Amino acid sequence: MIETLAFYLFAGLVIAGGVMVIMSRNPVHSVLWLILAFFNAAGLMVLVGAEFIAMLLVIVYVGAVAVLFLFVVMMLDIDFAAMRAGFIKNFPLGIAIAVILLAELGLGLGAYGAGGIELGTADGTAAVRSDVSNIEAIGALLYGRYIILFEIAGIILLVAMIGAIVLTHREPKPGARGRQDIGKQISRRPEEATVMKNPEYGKGVEL
Repeated sequence: MIETLAFYLFAGLVIAGGVMVIMSRNPVHSVLWLILAFFNAAGLMVLVGAEFIAMLLVIVYVGAVAVLFLFVVMMLDIDFAAMRAGFIKNFPLGIAIAVILLAELGLGLGAYGAGGIELGTADGTAAVRSDVSNIEAIGALLYGRYIILFEIAGIILLVAMIGAIVLTHREPKPGARGRQDIGKQISRRPEEATVMKNPEYGKGVEL
C-alpha cells in the first residue's frame, strides 16, 4: 500500500514539475521545477530497485547539469522581450515538430499493439545473482565484461574535456596583473616569504 501511494506521489510530482518547466515564464523558476522533477524521478527509480540510476539522477543531473543551467541562466542578461518574440516567430515550426513526434508516438503504440519483436532466447550467461545489489551488479558488468568499452568512453570524455579547455583558454598579456610566474615561485627563498608577526601593544612592528 505504501509503495503504491509513493509511486503516485512521485509520478504526480514528476508530471507537475515537467509541466511547470514548460509553463513557467521565468527561466530560473523553470530550472528549479526541473530539479524538483529530477528528485522525484530518482524516487521512482528507488521504488523499482534501480538505486544506481536514482543516484545518477541526483548527483549528475541535479548536482551538475541542473545547477549549471541555473547558474548560466542567472548570470546571463536575458532579454525576455526578444525571447517572447522568438517564441512567437518559431511557433509554427514547434507545432510541426510536435505533430511529427505525436505521429511517431502513435506509430510506436500501433507497432506495440501489433505484437512484440522476437529477440531470441536468453542463454543465462548475463544473469545477475539474486544476492547482490543493483550497484554491485552494474559495477561487475562495467569493470568485467565491458571494461574495454568503459575505458574507451573515459578516454573520449578526457579528450573532450581537454579540447574544451584548449578552445576556451586565452593567454594573458605580458605584464598583466595577476599573472603567475611559476619559475619565480619555485626559486623563492624562505626569507622572501610572508612572515606572520604578533606585535605587542605600543612597540610597533619590526620590518
